[in-house]
Amino acid sequence: MLIATPQSQHFADPLALQSGASIRAYDLSFETYGTLNADKTNAVLVCHALNASHHVAGVYAGQEKSEGWWDSMIGPGKSLDTDQFFVIGVNNLGSCFGSTGPMHANPHTGAVYGADFPVLTVEDWVNTQARLMDVLGIGKLAAVMGGSLGGMQALSWTLQYPERIAHAVVIASAPNLTAENIAFNEVARRAITTDPDFNGGNFYAQDGQPETKPKRGLRIARMIGHITYLSDDVMNEKFGRSLKDSAKLKFSTQDAEFQIESYLRYQGDKFAEYFDANTYLLITRALDYFDPAGACDGNLSQAFQRARAKFLLVSFTTDWRFSPKRSREIVKALMDNRLDVTYAEIDAPHGHDAFLLDDPRYLNVVSSYFNNIYKSLGASS
Repeated sequence: MLIATPQSQHFADPLALQSGASIRAYDLSFETYGTLNADKTNAVLVCHALNASHHVAGVYAGQEKSEGWWDSMIGPGKSLDTDQFFVIGVNNLGSCFGSTGPMHANPHTGAVYGADFPVLTVEDWVNTQARLMDVLGIGKLAAVMGGSLGGMQALSWTLQYPERIAHAVVIASAPNLTAENIAFNEVARRAITTDPDFNGGNFYAQDGQPETKPKRGLRIARMIGHITYLSDDVMNEKFGRSLKDSAKLKFSTQDAEFQIESYLRYQGDKFAEYFDANTYLLITRALDYFDPAGACDGNLSQAFQRARAKFLLVSFTTDWRFSPKRSREIVKALMDNRLDVTYAEIDAPHGHDAFLLDDPRYLNVVSSYFNNIYKSLGASS
């Protein structure tokens, strides 16, 4: 069994951000799995999506049900084999799982950041990850891998640090968000910011004041997001029109009548207990802002002229939030630049969440790709 051990790295030098602001000092939480080889050529960085963390694989000693969020993918003998690769999971700056975020103290003032925490972008996260690789002594990554927002970070690595990444594994992702996706994010943010307990983002306990966590807004935000992660087929198969308690309607406009309502309320309640409202705002806004073609008048092929990596892209047929069409846009741009691209479109019923599940066809595609990377490392050593 793979045992995970959280680590933390402090960075004292200020970090310039895309917004023009900077953050004076910060910590990044991370975990590593496997062994870095003598040449330091077998490192794989795994980037997380919206509500995940640095705990990508394994379990914590003595803690039940503590599996990493991508444990089906990463570990000894798995698709990303930790007997072959040195895998690094990093918690993004601004998150709520150990890295410096809105709930931490601003070194300038000593007060909790709250709403004053600077707005971040995918590019900012990649810059912090590159700094961590410097600390770990890793000059070039064998691969950067991620799903959804994590896939966007992998794409950004190929553009920001083209000489420091050999392969990009981009799963269920997109080159930017559609207007519909931005709209979903905005509704979720408004649910949070209009919660009376949000208090303009300054709801943390300090100066003798108790925390007033905006759980109502977080619940609704999670419910909205969760709907977009599942396919219509999965929802109908799992819940259909089944009633929550009995075959008899209560004729209530406020009680949960259907199982799908009860399920969404449960997911919202659970999320509101562990996630941070300001983090949700920051991460969804970073999703909105990501657009590598924006600086090239929307020409994605031109944007990827800087890339030097080889690519694996995977999409899922029922993923309507990050549809296969969006992955094919990336594939075309890469092929326009005559880059090495492998693309797999998996016929799976699970919607966007498919990238987190253990579909054998999907896992086999990733496994085959990493096996080839591993073989190439042996050939070059």
